[in-house]
Amino acid sequence: MDILPSFSLLAITLGTFLLAGMVKGLIGLGLPTIAMGLLGTVMAPAEAAALLVLPSMVTNLWQLADGPGLGPLSRRLWPMLAGVALGTLAGMAAGLLPGQGGATAGLGAALLAYAAFGLLPFRLPLVPPRAEAWAGPLAGLLTGVVTAVTGVFVLPAVPYLQALGLERDRLVQALGLSFSVSTLALAAGLALGGGFGGGALSGSVLALVPALAGMALGGRLRGRVPAATFRRCFFVGLLLLGGHLLWQGLGG
Repeated sequence: MDILPSFSLLAITLGTFLLAGMVKGLIGLGLPTIAMGLLGTVMAPAEAAALLVLPSMVTNLWQLADGPGLGPLSRRLWPMLAGVALGTLAGMAAGLLPGQGGATAGLGAALLAYAAFGLLPFRLPLVPPRAEAWAGPLAGLLTGVVTAVTGVFVLPAVPYLQALGLERDRLVQALGLSFSVSTLALAAGLALGGGFGGGALSGSVLALVPALAGMALGGRLRGRVPAATFRRCFFVGLLLLGGHLLWQGLGG
């Protein structure tokens, strides 16, 4: 699979991961969402997902290492994380990833839903501790299925984690943990399906460089850019991008 066939596509790929890494450095998430969304306009979502693997994995590990101890958080979240892995692998094994047009439309719909959630004032009520035993696995399974179909692993994982009432540093670390598991499951599913061979791996290694540079830049800008303003622009951009991908996938 030759997923970097031209200089223009190479430039788009490197620029996309630089931007996606900067967004992640600023707000702690957004790398896979932006990368899948932008690359989905110029290549098949399955190819974009293959490029995403190493940049997502390494930046999430960076995010995990920058927080407090992982032990208690991992013990609390393991049912959800197990659901993410199971849902992703089962979905990819079942061939849920549709053809080019369907995958692009599914990606667009996922971005639209995530952008709407981020822009609307509505927030889920806090999940009571006694409900986590069933809500966590359910949120994980659904996130895994969405990942298998679109390559985007923010829904419903992000709203669920926000509804746990974690303080900021814990929430950022929980997001990194969830995204790491999603990335590993996605990589395993792609490898089992033959979609993460030599060409995809080399492309993913190449994409890692601008992603790390962007994340470092975003970290330096974090205290200089109003977080609320940046998040609003981020979600408006996702809304426009999701609408374009949905239209493109439906043959518009």
